[in-house]
Amino acid sequence: MAKSNRLADEGFARFKTYLREQRLKSTAQRDAIVEIFLKGAGHVSVEELYGAVRKQNPRIGYATVYRTMKLLTECGLADERHFRNGEARYEIAEKDHHDHLICERCGKIVEFEEDRIEALQEETARRLGFELRGHKMELYGVCLDCRRRGREN
Repeated sequence: MAKSNRLADEGFARFKTYLREQRLKSTAQRDAIVEIFLKGAGHVSVEELYGAVRKQNPRIGYATVYRTMKLLTECGLADERHFRNGEARYEIAEKDHHDHLICERCGKIVEFEEDRIEALQEETARRLGFELRGHKMELYGVCLDCRRRGREN
């Protein structure tokens, strides 16, 4: 079984356990939302997830998607991020630490890891007397595709 399918299956089982612990119902609608989210990629808004879910089941409402994402966040399977535009975007929480590059034109989000940046942050924190407990880095700019399109217009 592929790693992403295994992680999705483990996440799905963890969500089911969380629902039982909270004495909440497991429904076909919630299952569909969770499955699509866990098998998806990137940083999805509730609106985008809603659109994907509606293709599979047109009867699922926006509020159900929103509430399910809140449950996924509460049980630790999703991280809610707010980039510069303030819109909530969700990503799978089980990923290793990473930072983000965000295109200001098209909204593309690229995840990256850079050991040199991590080391510099730790060194800077120590030098200034801080013990780091977490951080997030968001770098904003214009992606190559948008810069190319800008030259063509």
